[in-house]
Amino acid sequence: MKETATKVRVLIVDDSAFMRCLLSDLLESSGQITVVGIARNGIDAVAKNKRLVPDVITLDIEMPEMDGLSALTELMSTQPVPVVMLSSFTQSGAQETLEALSRGAVDFIGKPDSPLELQDAELRQQVIDKVLQAATVEVSKLAKPVVMPAKASKETEGKRPLELPRGTFNEQVRVVAIGTSTGGPRALQEVISQLPADGQTAYLVVQHMPKGFTRSLAERLDSLSALTVGEAENGLIKPDHVYIAPGDYHLTTQMVDGKAHMQLSQSEPVNGHRPAVDVLFHSLATIPGLCKVAVVLTGMGSDGAKGLVALKANGVYTIAEDASTAVIFGMPKAAIMAGGVNKAVSLQSIAEAISLGLAGGREN
Repeated sequence: MKETATKVRVLIVDDSAFMRCLLSDLLESSGQITVVGIARNGIDAVAKNKRLVPDVITLDIEMPEMDGLSALTELMSTQPVPVVMLSSFTQSGAQETLEALSRGAVDFIGKPDSPLELQDAELRQQVIDKVLQAATVEVSKLAKPVVMPAKASKETEGKRPLELPRGTFNEQVRVVAIGTSTGGPRALQEVISQLPADGQTAYLVVQHMPKGFTRSLAERLDSLSALTVGEAENGLIKPDHVYIAPGDYHLTTQMVDGKAHMQLSQSEPVNGHRPAVDVLFHSLATIPGLCKVAVVLTGMGSDGAKGLVALKANGVYTIAEDASTAVIFGMPKAAIMAGGVNKAVSLQSIAEAISLGLAGGREN
């Protein structure tokens, strides 16, 4: 990781002079960040990135002359730097944000409807934390852009999905639970694109992400997966589906008439998050035999660590992404330190480790 003992040097890129001023004042107020420059569009950003060599760039998506996505592509190909996108809370904004994360952006900040909302203390701290967090990321872990194949042709264009071991057909659906945060959308693309439809396994996913963005994430993952991917809803858990907890809703499980069901709630945030990974993991731990494998991928903080310990104690095979590939090693490290992990592997080996877990593997 980069050292952050000195102030983090940030380049702000936005076509709005008002927003540039607000962001500059906000970041400087932390005492941990210094704004070394501003840019009005993507062309200006690319030039100033080379000249100023900032630790982090905040990058607006909608700008004249060269937009944020084009600028991000140019930045990552010429002089890579951790980038935090500024995105509008709209469907098109969410789609562009997911594309930006695929192209190498570390994280994103949802632009409030009014710039004056940046006076909110909680939102201000969130922006500061995301920039500081981005400064710790090793740029080498921001992989090359993910090519999104069409669903009908992805088996010939992408990796061949693994063949998962099959259980007996009188078993009810078996669940694999996955939790992730910063860096998660790219990690999920890597993992879910490798998973096959086997007629028995369902995947429940918690990705820390605001309302609206999880829908675009589900649509994106569905386009490259052999599985059916969508936002979770109250109802039956079906095999060959990936269910992503909607932004602002916890995802839990329960048995109804002997069958596994999902339930959404807006109970209080846990570990500062809604949805929270621990909420899903703890609910699965109360239903012996339902969850077969649980996974913690890249992310800041410790969400999921306690739940993973509970699942492991119940015989669930538990996996964490290791430090070699995790964009942010916080969540996996916390789970490992808590003793909740059977095996830590690189992102590229997660799907294979899931297969091992479903086959009954218990390697340490």
